[in-house]
Amino acid sequence: MDNRPHVLLITTDHWSAGMLGCAGHPAVQTPTLDQMARSGRRFTNAYSECPVCIPARRTLMTGLAPRSHGDRTFQVELTMPSVPTLADVFRENGYQAYAVGKTHVFPPRDRIGFDDVLLAEEGRPYGGRLDDYEIFLGEQGFAGRQFDHGMSNNEYHSRPWHLPEDCHVTNWTAREMCRMIRRRDPTRPGFWYLAFTHPHPPLAPPQVYWNMYRDTPVPRPACGTWAAATAAIPYRLKIVRGQWHCQSEIEIATAYRAFYALMTHIDHQIRRVIGTLREEGLLENTIICFTSDHGDMLGQHGLWAKRLYYENSANVPMLLVGTAGNQTVGQGVVDDRLVGWQDIMPTLLELAGLPAPQTVDGRNMVTGNQRSHLYGECNEGDTATRMIHCGRYKLIYYPAGNHRQLFDLQEDPQELVNLADDDRHSDTLEELTGLLVSELYGDDLNWLSDGRLQGLPEPTYIPADNRGLLLQRGVHWPPPPPPPLSTDHPPSRSF
Repeated sequence: MDNRPHVLLITTDHWSAGMLGCAGHPAVQTPTLDQMARSGRRFTNAYSECPVCIPARRTLMTGLAPRSHGDRTFQVELTMPSVPTLADVFRENGYQAYAVGKTHVFPPRDRIGFDDVLLAEEGRPYGGRLDDYEIFLGEQGFAGRQFDHGMSNNEYHSRPWHLPEDCHVTNWTAREMCRMIRRRDPTRPGFWYLAFTHPHPPLAPPQVYWNMYRDTPVPRPACGTWAAATAAIPYRLKIVRGQWHCQSEIEIATAYRAFYALMTHIDHQIRRVIGTLREEGLLENTIICFTSDHGDMLGQHGLWAKRLYYENSANVPMLLVGTAGNQTVGQGVVDDRLVGWQDIMPTLLELAGLPAPQTVDGRNMVTGNQRSHLYGECNEGDTATRMIHCGRYKLIYYPAGNHRQLFDLQEDPQELVNLADDDRHSDTLEELTGLLVSELYGDDLNWLSDGRLQGLPEPTYIPADNRGLLLQRGVHWPPPPPPPLSTDHPPSRSF
């Protein structure tokens, strides 16, 4: 019998690091994740190098930074790079590897190294094919009714789930993973990837979770002094702010409550998976990692969604639980070193006793050398934004208009005060700017003149209409036609 440890990797979508009870959040209930933190190690400075779904998931499965895997925008029809994936390495070393939920790769049925994948891809009908979750709904008599609730996949209006609770995608994802674990080959260790699609909109939690937060007080999101006037913010932020129409106190509070509800729903469903591991006699010998591809601004600074490097968008939860008694990971450890999604692959492999491929950019989060800074890059051209994070200070750069923002996260964790024009922080600003310049490549080099940042001319912001309700889904039976080519869609939006 092979006694090597099993590995369970759990991801969510749009979950910020601070949205955990163990992180001090005053409202959201996450008892399962809080217990995981007490049983292992919580990284407080974990970041998504490119905080949007496809680039982040390429980083997760390859251990590569966006520069290496080739996507910092959201390239819907870009195949995976020709490097070993996390699933590849586990399988090549005798592991069985199975995934349930959202992989967000192209083509969608590419198994990227897994023995099998059961997909829930949020209703994206590539090639006219249904994913496994929509097939399940059809088998229950609800064919094409996933989006009957009428909520958009990219907006923040909300209402309770419209079908039986056991037909919710969160329940389906957890249930199918439990079945995968029970159907395992008992002679080999398992690598299981559990990828929930929420709390990414649509915001339609089951009624019981909606009710749980119905009367929860929600403070109005913080807004920095630099963000108070729309005319003064960078061009990129004008676009983001102009896309969202969730602005009144009641709309914002309702969106927050729906987010809390979807999070607690996921937390409770994770309990089913942990319970299955326990009853199968596997839990004590299983490494568990919980994280998210990015967070969500949720109205802070008047901004929503992702693709930004403020804490709500880029700082993600990272919980790591070792096998029982593992002294390397430890118990109840709060770790403030800088880590990214590129570090998950080498960490899980090395904890399982396997070497990481030489292609990997990341490093072991627990035993590897601590990095001095972390670089982030998202979008290109006029909508580009870049980040340098050195642990205490963070530099955010917008080339359109040549805007620099500097935040002291120790003194100002909500990023309310931009220190870039404060002479007392000029040395720090120039140090981080030098690091940023050293990371630039490709077309980004056009932002330099004599080695110094000059950026790009700032375009005039022209508000766009929202005729498609930010990619609202419609009737899905019969299956809708495949979407147009990705080049027909602006990079600031997703399918």
